[in-house]
Amino acid sequence: MAGPTTVDAGEIAKFEAMAAEWWDESGKFKPLHMLNPCRLEYIVDQLTAEFGRDRDALDSLKGLRILDIGCGGGLLSEPMARLGATVVGADAAAGNIPVAKVHAEQMGLDIDYRHVTAEELAEAGEQFDAVLNMEVVEHVADPQAYLNACQTLLKPNGIMICSTLNRNPKSFLMGIIGAEYVMRWLPKGTHEWSKFITPDELYDLIETAGLTPVDRKGFVFNPITWSWSISARDLSVNYVTASVKR
Repeated sequence: MAGPTTVDAGEIAKFEAMAAEWWDESGKFKPLHMLNPCRLEYIVDQLTAEFGRDRDALDSLKGLRILDIGCGGGLLSEPMARLGATVVGADAAAGNIPVAKVHAEQMGLDIDYRHVTAEELAEAGEQFDAVLNMEVVEHVADPQAYLNACQTLLKPNGIMICSTLNRNPKSFLMGIIGAEYVMRWLPKGTHEWSKFITPDELYDLIETAGLTPVDRKGFVFNPITWSWSISARDLSVNYVTASVKR
């Protein structure tokens, strides 16, 4: 791929190797399938509030152009399309795109999937009402340059939803040891703890990119109920932010 990029080739290779398993709810992406309802709840809440939409309408995102950057197999792109949005799913891992395309076709959904980077989209002058930037920033080589590109991709008054993992002893225990070694939800080496970003660090990066943070919440896993929930207080491991381009 030509042009400047924040893509980390080693990180891309990890996800290329797992591409065919995106829609296997018991496979390597089981954690994302489990987390997805929380992610979708947060995204839809933020987008409908920001754009003055009816949260419960079946076409609540109609007319919005949404970029799902790091789309993988389309776990977020497909629900956005079902809610009426025009969706571009972009991924730097080429192997993910055919998987996403085939599944969308099987579901009868029209989604524009592309093997492309955020920087290439920005350079091409693409613009979106919303950028979904979920569990990507901890995998790029230069988080600031990457978020700068995401900001460029937003229309004025657009919104970016960005989730990642906090960096602290608990996140190392839960996100690395627990998820990769004990539960074996993810292949060993999927995450690098040193690349995790604290909420305050992410806010600083977002503000430096020219966006205004407006919200942040935690995604919390309960091992008793074996389920995820959204927390206003607990951002200790997984968390999500919303920021706008004023």
